[in-house]
Amino acid sequence: MQKEKKLMVSAINNGTVIDHIPAKDLFKVISILSLDKIKNTITFGTNLESTKLGKKAVIKISDIFFEDSAINKIALIAPEAQLNIIKNYEVVEKKTVSVPEKIVGIVKCVNPKCITNHEQIVTKFKVLQSNHQIALKCEYCEKITDKEHIKIIL
Repeated sequence: MQKEKKLMVSAINNGTVIDHIPAKDLFKVISILSLDKIKNTITFGTNLESTKLGKKAVIKISDIFFEDSAINKIALIAPEAQLNIIKNYEVVEKKTVSVPEKIVGIVKCVNPKCITNHEQIVTKFKVLQSNHQIALKCEYCEKITDKEHIKIIL
């Protein structure tokens, strides 16, 4: 017997759908993209079934199309994320996120002695990757932060 599929989150006419976000990281992605400051309709679902992730989250933002540089920031938190660009209820483009080489201003350095934690200095990190693991190296103190300890500061 075939299992019935049902739409868990309603469709949007125009905008961006971010899919394949690990469920536990939904609010980090919302923070990185500053979605709390957007006036457009935003729908999100979490703890949805996913064969790839087990449990996933989805975000749908009406009438917003992000620059690649903004979207790639979420690769720090959700490297499996996929974007669907929607126009007239149809997917017109699919994108996968890619990890940027540098992260500026959205992550706090974990080193309590780092100058960025004591002065009004924008944080800057080089992104290190190895075996699908992501870490950040502070450009000021050179402290390395693994994915589990990344703190978003938006």
